[in-house]
Amino acid sequence: MPTKTPSKSKKVVKPVSGTSHTQSIESTLPEKRLFKPNKAFAAKAKIGSMAQYEKMYRASIKDPEKFFAKQAEELHWFKPWRKVSEWKAPFTKWFIGGKINASYNCIDRHLETSRKNKAAIIWEGENFEQRTLTYAQLHREVSKAANVLKSLGVKTGDRVAIYMGMTPELAIAVLACARIGATHSVIFGGFSAEAIRDRVNDAECKLIITADGAFRRGTTVELKKNVDQALRTEAINIEGGAHTLGGCPSVEKVLVVKRTGEHVDMFSGRDVWWHDAMAEASADCPAVPLDSEHPLYILYTSGTTGKPKGIVHSTAGYLLGTYLTTKYIFDIRDEDVYWCTADVGWVTGHSYIIYGPLANGATVVMYEGAPTYPAPDRFWDIIERHGVTVFYTAPTAIRAFIRAGDEHPNKHKMSSLRLLGTVGEPINPEAWMWYHRVIGKGRCPIVDTWWQTETGSIMISPIPGAVPTTPGTATLPFFGIEPEVVRKDGTTCKPNEGGYLIIKKPWPSMLRGIYKDPERFAKQYFSDFPGIYFTGDGARRDKKGYFWIMGRVDDVINVSGHRLGTMEVESALVGNEAVAEAAVVGRPDEIKGSALVAFVTLKKGWPADENLKEKLRKHVGEAIGHIAKPDEIRFTDALPKTRSGKIMRRLLRELASTGSVAGDTTTLEDFSVLERLRAGEEE
Repeated sequence: MPTKTPSKSKKVVKPVSGTSHTQSIESTLPEKRLFKPNKAFAAKAKIGSMAQYEKMYRASIKDPEKFFAKQAEELHWFKPWRKVSEWKAPFTKWFIGGKINASYNCIDRHLETSRKNKAAIIWEGENFEQRTLTYAQLHREVSKAANVLKSLGVKTGDRVAIYMGMTPELAIAVLACARIGATHSVIFGGFSAEAIRDRVNDAECKLIITADGAFRRGTTVELKKNVDQALRTEAINIEGGAHTLGGCPSVEKVLVVKRTGEHVDMFSGRDVWWHDAMAEASADCPAVPLDSEHPLYILYTSGTTGKPKGIVHSTAGYLLGTYLTTKYIFDIRDEDVYWCTADVGWVTGHSYIIYGPLANGATVVMYEGAPTYPAPDRFWDIIERHGVTVFYTAPTAIRAFIRAGDEHPNKHKMSSLRLLGTVGEPINPEAWMWYHRVIGKGRCPIVDTWWQTETGSIMISPIPGAVPTTPGTATLPFFGIEPEVVRKDGTTCKPNEGGYLIIKKPWPSMLRGIYKDPERFAKQYFSDFPGIYFTGDGARRDKKGYFWIMGRVDDVINVSGHRLGTMEVESALVGNEAVAEAAVVGRPDEIKGSALVAFVTLKKGWPADENLKEKLRKHVGEAIGHIAKPDEIRFTDALPKTRSGKIMRRLLRELASTGSVAGDTTTLEDFSVLERLRAGEEE
């Protein structure tokens, strides 16, 4: 999910290529098709009319404290709050004085209802293994895992890193941390040892939970080996002097789940097998009453400085946000089988695989592997076999499915589906229509959701039984959310005028800060428009009041739904001995949304050949992870810079996307650099 670093030289994102942000773009709008909510769906929906949505929304904006206090009563509290909220920009608090536990709300409170023996998690491995955990069984496993954590010295307030594949143990580990008040930091299983080390050290994690490996596209991902490498202390020479590199001095224990069965090194006194510890653990572990503002988790997300940011979310406000959005946007019913295809390593998996759905007592499908393994119809096969009713996936995946061909979904009976959703980036109207026609068969509402790691929960989305939808727009804000599209001076944009997307008032699930860096938090999100949250996205609002998200206005790129900071990739490239300088930009990509293009200047004596390009791609993959590998590397003898020495990435973006540069070049120091880059493009 997107973030932004303020820049004095930034410009308003252009909503449509070739149009000024001040001129009307009415003539360039997508097809104005309006899809009214299905009458049969609306008749059973929690919110079944536009009038009902508008009434609730008005109430939530007029008196958000009253609205959210009433909604929060649906959660379990060990102790009620004494004050609903407090706002001292940029810091907010919600349900002050209240005591709550997210794990209890996701599991324990359902045990006193008919959901006790209902499936909580239906898991399918890439190799077609299946496991089902009822709420009662999940409670037992989470309680035992929580006792294992305590036996390994983890206390309330400690940080625990989780680096695993998509198995039930990942969800169990997350909920076990929440149960005892240990702040979890989930690290995406595709990240490298160096990325693990950076995140573990920043959060000062006491323990790492990992697995021997994970299955992905028919191969194994060596998770434990990456953790071992991250923890290893190495002696290196820098400029002739001896230095110590690596290691995670805060880590005392490593808890290892056996998944692939392949041999891994187990270090005596440090490493503990999950199954051995669980066999000896008691299933009696009461949830700890925690302060409403207790940090539930830290999730690291890319930043434009090259250093990942640890986004901190609280317990009560975050839980309420995910609970309410799951309840109303996915219109969750007790009989639903709900599947969000995200990885728990990203915020979507936190919010809409674990906390939101389980707090609502839903049955959640959890899948380990790749969308197209072993065949392009794997997702459709899962939907058919498990009777999935609510399906939430990314536009990137949808575009890949379109390319694979309609014959794959068409050979599966997916009549169980009643609601579709998209997440991760704006969905183009063509992909929306395919999703509607081929997967939803024209009868399933589509909720196109906009939100961020920082927002914690969905901010703008249709309410499926109430809000008419148009392909390509996230439509209207959720309850209590007051977004606006503004110009650089903070004045409100006219209809269909592109500008900056801001959120005017705090909301319960918003981030509480960047871990250990309040100054960066304030500067990052609240300095462009003092006291107001700037999303970092450009947007426009049409005449109906619908929001159209137009993309980033900074240098964080969305690749296949994953956010990558260009500085992080550039740092990895420059870390190679052959590279003198690098600039990374994004260009539009039909499948991935954005593709990474790296402009690289080599040190003298290094050959600018295809072999070196592949070596550099591999180097980036090892430094950050496979998803960060540049799709294209272009060698150049120089990069376009301003007179102050700043690389003009805007020009490189234009060049990478269109093959030409039409934008302002008046601040360019050496015009011949641009001509040489153009010449290289033509060769």
